[in-house]
Amino acid sequence: MSSPIMSPLSPLSPTGSTKANLFRNRVPTQLRRCIPLYIACVCIILLVANLDVLGSVPNPKHLSKRRGQHSSISKQAAFPKKIWQSWKVAPFAFENEQVLTARTWTDKNPGYRYEILTDNNDMEYVEEHYGPDGLDRPDIVGMYRNVNATIIKADLLRYMIMYAEGGVYADIDVEDLRPVSRWIPERYAEADIDLVIGVEVDEPHFKNHPILGKKSMSFCQWTFMSRPGHPVMLKLVENIMAWLSDVAKSQGVTISEVKLDFDEVISGTGPSAFTKAVLEVMSARSRSGPITWDTFHDIDESKVVSNILVRDVESFAAGQGHSDSGNHNSRGALVKHHYHASNWPSRHPRFRHPIFGEVERCNWNIECVMKWDQDIAAFNSLSPEEQKREIEKHDNLQKLQTQQAQQKAEEQKAAEQMALQIPPQQPLQIPAQQPPLQEDLKLK
Repeated sequence: MSSPIMSPLSPLSPTGSTKANLFRNRVPTQLRRCIPLYIACVCIILLVANLDVLGSVPNPKHLSKRRGQHSSISKQAAFPKKIWQSWKVAPFAFENEQVLTARTWTDKNPGYRYEILTDNNDMEYVEEHYGPDGLDRPDIVGMYRNVNATIIKADLLRYMIMYAEGGVYADIDVEDLRPVSRWIPERYAEADIDLVIGVEVDEPHFKNHPILGKKSMSFCQWTFMSRPGHPVMLKLVENIMAWLSDVAKSQGVTISEVKLDFDEVISGTGPSAFTKAVLEVMSARSRSGPITWDTFHDIDESKVVSNILVRDVESFAAGQGHSDSGNHNSRGALVKHHYHASNWPSRHPRFRHPIFGEVERCNWNIECVMKWDQDIAAFNSLSPEEQKREIEKHDNLQKLQTQQAQQKAEEQKAAEQMALQIPPQQPLQIPAQQPPLQEDLKLK
């Protein structure tokens, strides 16, 4: 008779009782009773030994919160030695004018790290520093990804860089005239300062002007220095997000489709927005009430307010021809803005009257602005038919002047070509008079 097949499920399969009995026979009863106690002791020892490791494991519920905010502004003795710029392409593809300005930053600050973000790596930077592995702000990442306006992204990016890492930011067309080490005067302790900015426009008598008012008092944001985690930078980013959302809603479009004019850019993300955020943070820190532009009007030397160093207009905005901005040859001028990268107004135009043009052409000259205002008021007093005739008259005059200028240029060019074709006249050569022969002298 063959033996039955013993599968694991067969009732004839051997059970563990035999092995258990063997174990009991070989191990004394007292020792068997102590085994659970020994195991418990080993577990306690392992637990105590690894408490520091277990304590260092972050709670997933609080991880994003911890990453999503700086506990405080960096209070290291010195600002980060980093210089940041942003442009369309990487340095190896720069045109000569970008090479010349960018090189001044590395030449005058050899101990600083220079980094530039481009249209090809800016999104990667934002995702790295504001994504799940960084500050964990998906709202900021999503907003930046959806914005299409180049100037809005450029403004946003500088604020986001400064909040995440800090250092010096400068537009690509800004030339460095002095080492960054001279930005903070010796009378101040660097540890007591967390943001360095300068005045750009100081023309408060235009504050009620319908076009110039919002731009008449502002800090410069084409060049500044910040510690990482500064509340001004985060306030700017969050203010811009809220503003863009409101604009998109009012226009009935998405953020990527919003249309903005020049003044909307200035007030929404540019110098006016920058100034508003700075004054709000100053006021929140102040114990003596709100901080207004009066504190910085006509300053001829730097001052510190709420740990923010504000330099005079000559420091970052010299040579503008307004706001008593001085010139770039002075010792106080730290940078020079060349404006060769400032072509964004072509996509976000200023208000331009069909006859009198842009009031910004006055460059804050009060007589010019008053004349422009008077001309606009006189034009607005006309009937629609009269306005139309005045515009046609102006357009015809412009066409005539353009034709005359073109004709003059063509005549000048033709004259220059004619001068090249006709060889220059040789000077008339008069033959030298021959001396009389000896025989002639004898006859005389």
